[in-house]
Parts: sequence; structure tokens; C-alpha cells
Amino acid sequence: MASRANHRFLSGFALLCAAALPCSVAGLVGPAKAQSPATLAIAASVPAIATDARLAGDAKQTRFVLDLDKTIKFRAFTLADPYRVVVDIPQVDFRLPSGTGATGRGLVTAFRYGLVMPGGSRIVFDLSGPAKITNSYVLDAANGQPSRLVLEMEQVDLAAFNQAAESKPGRPAIADANAAVSAPTPAAPMRAPNPAAPPDSRPVVVIDPGHGGLDNGTRSGGEVMEKDLVLGFALALRDRIEKSGKYRVVMTRTDDTFIPLADRVKIARNQSAALFVSIHADALPRDEGDAQGATIYTLSDKASDTEAERLADAENRADAIGGVNLTEEPTDVADILIDLAQRETRTFSNRFARLLMGEMKNTVRMHKHPLKSAGFRVLKAPDVPSVLVELGYVSNKGDLDHLVSEKWRSKTVGSMAQAIDVFLAKRVAKAGAAN
Repeated sequence: MASRANHRFLSGFALLCAAALPCSVAGLVGPAKAQSPATLAIAASVPAIATDARLAGDAKQTRFVLDLDKTIKFRAFTLADPYRVVVDIPQVDFRLPSGTGATGRGLVTAFRYGLVMPGGSRIVFDLSGPAKITNSYVLDAANGQPSRLVLEMEQVDLAAFNQAAESKPGRPAIADANAAVSAPTPAAPMRAPNPAAPPDSRPVVVIDPGHGGLDNGTRSGGEVMEKDLVLGFALALRDRIEKSGKYRVVMTRTDDTFIPLADRVKIARNQSAALFVSIHADALPRDEGDAQGATIYTLSDKASDTEAERLADAENRADAIGGVNLTEEPTDVADILIDLAQRETRTFSNRFARLLMGEMKNTVRMHKHPLKSAGFRVLKAPDVPSVLVELGYVSNKGDLDHLVSEKWRSKTVGSMAQAIDVFLAKRVAKAGAAN
């Protein structure tokens, strides 16, 4: 286990290690004034309802129209690698027809939408190439037509796109997805401070339900989405662990909210977590055959097999799906320091993975190769033992039947809680003996 001293030492290098790569250019926004997601969220006390969305145009000029029950504020901007247009709006209740956004038209190959932070929603358009926003506005309801958000996009060449990026440096700030949004309140009168409560010294377990918000994750042939399955499982696991009173549990999300990968890692590090467990459910493309059973992944620079590499590549695209790329690339000096801490952390991660497999195999159907490794970004906290658990394959009927079963979930949660208890009990005992 990396010591708390290691954690403080590494935290001191946080500013050196976190170099976010610029990947965006500001779009040309119409009459609506640019607002931060937090400001937009405050303005949306009652969510607007979106009833329809449509695209028109061709590969040179494309228009998007969103029907709403009231006018809203918004901001729009473009991103590169891959090319996207992002629209941030207050929280919206999307009541769109099933399949909306799955196919595109003109410059837009597809688009997705959903909650991206408490009080704020986002629409992300995948583009066929570089483009700019030529006009964007909101129309009031009139002549029997609902309020509408209109976005007009135009194809540009790479030189024009890069020129716009240089003239508008930086990236629109993304608000903390875990921060509660509320209106400012008057300052309370000064009172004598209460005696400070003793610090909670219990080990912290961070549980990370994958995906969320506009990132649905995998999907079964029906309407079962990975983000919903893993959230329900993670909440049940939290409740089971908390019953013992031995550990403090922190969730990366407790509702249908998008959390960038880097923020999930930061939550674990900021909490000085003793363990980080990310919960997912996989799916195989139809042309790649069938697979079944749970798999436990740890971090490695080289994937253990092609399937592990495929999965890591898919999971690492979450930020692009959410419309923001917060890839962190440490400097050369910081990279050495991180590597020293990470060697010990990976040893503990592998140890927990083996322990977890031993507990789960008694109650859960496991993959034929249950222990794998790959370069998952969400497992890259250098001083927090971390694993990613794929509970099964939503593309396999037998696994899907288990994943939606309360009985199966209860058994699986029990085996995972037992593994966590054994792992942390040993670590706490060793830490006490060392002191």
C-alpha cells in the first residue's frame, strides 16, 4: 500500500502531473450569451421538456432543431479529435422518440444527449469532419409551434478550423460533476465554532458505477442499458459494505450523471481511498461471436489479450462520448515518481483481483479467463489499488438474465463485499503492525 506520505508527496505534484491536452475550438454562438454549466443549471429550477429533435441539410450545411416546452439558455462549442459539436443547456427532460440520434444526416453522423452534471444537460454531435457553428438561437413559441433551439453548422477545411482554435485559445470550462448547484444564500451570523468532530479514520472504499448521463455504455437487444444496471448494482454493494460499519463508502455517482474518467480517479485520490472498484457490464459485437461470465481487470501498460485491449479502448472513449477530453499526460519527471508508487499499488491491485475472483467464483459464473489486464484510464490512480469488474455480457442471454435478477445481484454483492472485507482487514492489520 502506498503510504499516506506517498499520497501527500504525489499530491504535491498534482499540478505538474495534470496537463490537460487542448482539444477544442470555440464555436460561433448566436444571440444566447455564453454561460457556464453551473450558471445554466441555476436558471433551470423546473426542467424544460424536449419532445422532438431533427436534422436537416447536407454534407456542407446542416441544421439541428430541438422542440421544447419553454425557452432555455445555452452555450455551444466545437471539439477536435474526434470532431464534435457540444451544446450545454440546463437540465432537460428528454422525451424524444426511441432511437433519436442513433443515425445522422449531413455533417452529423450521430448525436446523443443526457444529464452531464446536477442541473445541467448536454447534447453532443459526432461530425464527419471539421465544422463551425454559423448560427445558434432559441425561438419563442409562436403560431402553434413550440419553443425551439436551433443550431446551424457549416463544413470548413482543417486550416480554417485550426485558425479558429488559435484565435480562441483554451477550452470551455467543465463544471465539477459532483458539485451540488444551488443559488447563493445570505451569509449566516457569526457563531462560536462547535468542537471539531474526531476525523473518520475508517478505510475508504470508492465504488464507481461506469458510464452515466449521455454515456449509456453497452446496451442489450432490448432497452436495458449498462449505465442503469451497474448503478443499481453499485448502490446495492454500497449498502452491503456500509452495514458492517467498518468502512466509509464514497460513490463516484449516485444518479444518472456523466462523470469524466479523470474525475473518477481524482475522487479516489482526494479521499485517500484504500480501494477503488469500478463496475461495468460488457458486450460483444455480433460478428465477434459470444462470450459469457464475469471478468476482473487490473491496470497494465500492455493488454493481456485482444479482447482486453478492445474493452479498454471502448471504456477509455467515455470522455469523448461525453463531449470532453480530459486526458492527463504527466511530465517526464513526474512520470518517474508516479511509476515508483504505482509498482506497489499494482501489486495490491493484483492481490485484490485474485482474492475477488476466489470469492466470486463460488456464486457467479466467471469468464473462461477471469483475470485480465489492460490500460484502463479509470484505474490509473498511482496510489490507490484499483480493479474494474465486468459483471457479465449484456450481449449474452444467460448473463443478461442474471444481470437483471435481484437474487443474482444479492449473491454477487455478497461475494464482492466479503472479498473487500478480507482484503482491507489484512491491509489494516499489516499497517497496524508496521506502525
